[in-house]
Amino acid sequence: MSFISNMKKDRELMLNKIGISSVEELFKDVPAGKRFPEVVMPQALSEPEILQALSRMSAKNASAECYDWFLGGGIYNHFVPSVVGALTSRGEFLTAYTPYQPEVSQGTLEAIFEYQTMISELTGMDVVNASHYDGATALAEAAIMSVRSTRKRNTVVVAPGLHPEYLEVIETYLQGLDIQLTFGEPDDGTAGYIIQNPTFTGEIIDVKAEAEKAHEKGALLIVHTDPIALGILESPGACGADIVTAEGQCLGVGINYGGPLLGIFATTSKHIRKMPGRIIGETIDQCGVKGCVLTFAAREQHIRREKATSNICSNQGLAALSAAIYLAAVGKSGFKKVAELCWHKAHYAAAEIEKLEGFSIKTKGDFFKEFLIETPIPAEKIFGNLKEKYIMAGLPLSRFKDGNSNEMLICVTEVNSRKQIDRLVSALKELIL
Repeated sequence: MSFISNMKKDRELMLNKIGISSVEELFKDVPAGKRFPEVVMPQALSEPEILQALSRMSAKNASAECYDWFLGGGIYNHFVPSVVGALTSRGEFLTAYTPYQPEVSQGTLEAIFEYQTMISELTGMDVVNASHYDGATALAEAAIMSVRSTRKRNTVVVAPGLHPEYLEVIETYLQGLDIQLTFGEPDDGTAGYIIQNPTFTGEIIDVKAEAEKAHEKGALLIVHTDPIALGILESPGACGADIVTAEGQCLGVGINYGGPLLGIFATTSKHIRKMPGRIIGETIDQCGVKGCVLTFAAREQHIRREKATSNICSNQGLAALSAAIYLAAVGKSGFKKVAELCWHKAHYAAAEIEKLEGFSIKTKGDFFKEFLIETPIPAEKIFGNLKEKYIMAGLPLSRFKDGNSNEMLICVTEVNSRKQIDRLVSALKELIL
């Protein structure tokens, strides 16, 4: 897109239109100390100098390939088959046209349709949208949707175990809306009841029992889950969930230094008209040929604020495509195997760490992929020390508000070998001797 600068007369015309005389007056309500300072540009560099500077900067990045990686807490180190990158990097996918006009975007629409179908089977839900920006925003949209779907109710209840950053996103979304956010058990005024399974610290909870609890009070059950866990756990849909959200980064997207991510959103047929985002459906044209189109929502829903069911309607098309390719590549048995490896390797790591003096496992009962440990010394000190040994030991909970300085969240996935786990355990043991 070409840049067309505004001339002085153009700026004056715009300022006069809104009844002010200067740009300074336009921003007078912004405190002077908070306004953008004068831009001081560094001396220009040649192309070789810029490339050299960028190479030096990129060399400082720490990648999972260079470390024994046990970090989790929302973004996970799973194996990404080479076919995912090989296909998503093709020009027709990287430069795909918006799905608003089906006559020029059939490939994009078909890819999203396949993604929706596979996620529907995985979650046990009737319908899936084309995706959201990430799992946190998908969950926030689910909270708002629960209020729209239950008349005369404006309270959303959050059960213990939700990711603390997800809670912050929900709180941000609800600002300015007539929706109350509370914690604990659902009551007669609850619109939506949010649970995370597995929880932030890895526990597996009884979703069926939580569904009964929500439905008894007339509330919708919102389940935020880990897609990989669904390789061995019963689907949320089969357990009575009304809305299911998830972070789909683990499905072939990669860590990528924290993004892009993939927000999964699914619900039942009963609530399809209230679901935010785009939905792709299959139809037949006038010649009898199958094709895909946007469905269950007029185009105006995405461009007219008063008609929208979401404040974010864009989808993560390329990330959703990555998830579809990943699921197709690993297949049903391969996907189950990935989940089983995560389960067994995490439990092996927990059992070995628990043998160490001063360490204890705080995650109780069954857990998946992640577990919380209590450490004899500050977790940040452990993280810093083991990082020098090329071991990303885990996530210190002191990084979160009200987090315990002697707690660390350990994540073990299918890519962690037994040698890596044993190195982690040995490093922890040496640290306290």
